Amino acid sequence: MLIAIPDVLKPAEVAGIRAELERSAWVDGKVTAGEQSAKAKFNLQIPETSEVARRLADRLLRALGTCPEFISAAQPLRVYPPLFNRYDAGMKFDDHVDNAIRSVTGHGIRLRTDVSCTLFLSDPAAYDGGDLTIEDTFGTRRVKLPAGHMVVYPSTSLHRVETVTRGSRWCSFFWAQSMIRDDGRRALLYEMDGAIRRLRGELPDDHPSVRTLVATYHNLLRQWAEL
Repeated sequence: MLIAIPDVLKPAEVAGIRAELERSAWVDGKVTAGEQSAKAKFNLQIPETSEVARRLADRLLRALGTCPEFISAAQPLRVYPPLFNRYDAGMKFDDHVDNAIRSVTGHGIRLRTDVSCTLFLSDPAAYDGGDLTIEDTFGTRRVKLPAGHMVVYPSTSLHRVETVTRGSRWCSFFWAQSMIRDDGRRALLYEMDGAIRRLRGELPDDHPSVRTLVATYHNLLRQWAEL
């Protein structure tokens, strides 16, 4: 299941994050890559232990906590603190699958990566190339979203960032361990939640169809959730 989520950040919020990142020091992106993906990764990152990374990560986590579409799509149990990367002209990240387990630096916490997330911080007109290309059971999709928008997709997917040929592509990226490990079940719950929200716009909350769907949704969540 691949889902694009618009307007996770407002333009002013994107501008504020960009301003802080522009004043920060960047390092080789291989610092957070596994042994295999390090051979395919050519980009820059903000060190995750830096003060600015932690401050901006907290800001994004607060935004995600108030984003119903993200919560519905990811069913997050734990979210890895967002990281920040940058692809200048000539940089890319070849085909890879994200590490299955991530350790949160300095916290002694590990999480299973079920859902991969990329939040765009650059206007698409500011760079050429740099598409996020994702291959999975839904086919091959190329993703290049407006600043402030985000894409979520299964961490089991083979994916890459195409070579940037002009300008610079800035993003935040992170992972979620979902309460619903299976992507197919997550997709069913997401579709059901969307149907419930649409029905609530058309019918009163006490309508029998709304009550039945809400009850079924929560009973499926109760049956499938891993806490």
